[in-house]
Amino acid sequence: MREYLTIDRVEAKKRLVVERTKDFGEIYEVFDKSEAATQSERCIQCGDPFCLNKCPLHNYVPQWLKAVSEKDLEFAFKLSNEPSPFPEVMGRVCPHDRLCEGDCTLNDGHGAITIGSVETFITEEGFRAGYKPDFPGITTDKKVAIIGSGPAGLSCATYLLRSGVAVTMYERSDRAGGLLTYGIPNFKLDKKIVERRIKYLKEAGMELILECEVGRDITFEEIADKHDAMFIGVGATKAKKASINGEKAPNVYKAMDYLTAIQRKIFKLSYDKKFDFKDKNVVVVGGGDTAMDCLRTAKREGAKSVICLYRRDAHNMPGSQKEYKNAMEEGVDFSFFTSPKEIILNDKGNAIAIEMIKTTLGVKDENGRQKIEEIRGSEFRVNADVFIMSLGFDPEVPSFLAENGIETNKWGGIIINEETHETSTAGIYAGGDCYRGADLVVSAAYDGREAARSMLKVILK
Repeated sequence: MREYLTIDRVEAKKRLVVERTKDFGEIYEVFDKSEAATQSERCIQCGDPFCLNKCPLHNYVPQWLKAVSEKDLEFAFKLSNEPSPFPEVMGRVCPHDRLCEGDCTLNDGHGAITIGSVETFITEEGFRAGYKPDFPGITTDKKVAIIGSGPAGLSCATYLLRSGVAVTMYERSDRAGGLLTYGIPNFKLDKKIVERRIKYLKEAGMELILECEVGRDITFEEIADKHDAMFIGVGATKAKKASINGEKAPNVYKAMDYLTAIQRKIFKLSYDKKFDFKDKNVVVVGGGDTAMDCLRTAKREGAKSVICLYRRDAHNMPGSQKEYKNAMEEGVDFSFFTSPKEIILNDKGNAIAIEMIKTTLGVKDENGRQKIEEIRGSEFRVNADVFIMSLGFDPEVPSFLAENGIETNKWGGIIINEETHETSTAGIYAGGDCYRGADLVVSAAYDGREAARSMLKVILK
């Protein structure tokens, strides 16, 4: 260990831009054994590891780095998979620059260990070696229902199944995975990775009921009557609006609608052909990871031009800097310090341009973030054929929440006891974006894990 003085930080290799923009294959290669071991040997084994503390799941990062450096893959696999329901997913989609790698001690002059890439390597190499997550089978008479099959729901199921509790998962879509399946593009997360984890959960005893929307195809009460506890992980899929004129034009789209349509196209399923943007000029408004996903998807779909309009600068973008850099490499244009004012329509009601106004950063708000100030008289227009609004998401509020005494806050988020993840109705738990608002996959995974642990204390006592 402690080879940081002689070994530099090395990023996972990326496919060449001219190749990767022609398809939706993952752009990063998985570390080989030598690369993973070499990076792991750089760890200085801090007495108070910031990387572990910054990770929402509190992954045993220094411990599994040490195991990899010592070529003990089996131990590393067990360490990595114990606090995390799907580390090979986290290694691909977490914003490591804001979490574990961002707090790595070696950032002070030496460059952080490439923790995310080592995390991916451990599980992928472990699977190749024949290791599998441990499940005992259904060993109790307890049953838990999970509404929603996104990262929070899958995480909750994982920890319940590890304790021998039967799980029935209800998903309104045609495939499980939620955001992991229909919200994150293949070039960041191949869907075979998600399907593999779901397969393990089904083999462990989980019953998965697809195309079943609670409140429409089955009542909440019917599910509650058959189970000892319930977990709600329905995500946050309601797109935030810019509240500007012209926003309802037929060629102004919501980010998730676009990403879902293209993923359906990749699955060779039916999809709305209006989302074929080949040879079109595309504008995306927003600066988060979902905006980057839309921009990079449009490039791969053959758009004539792709531009991102964002009201702050690159440094203040809410998403991962890695994703911004990848979008830049792939030919996306960026216009910073610019905010939407109105969408301009032609006489047929179609959007032909968006009027923007230049902005600057002013005084800091109560959270320490500088407020946006518009520069009077700086309006300008950006012409385009299609417009994608990627301004974040709020939770949808299913009617069964209020009907069953499950309280929500003013923006629709489910209110929970933050220590137990139980809602205002006993025996009903919740987590993920339906509680937090649009947040990280790793945060949803944490919520699902902690909710499972809380309900196990109740139903198994």
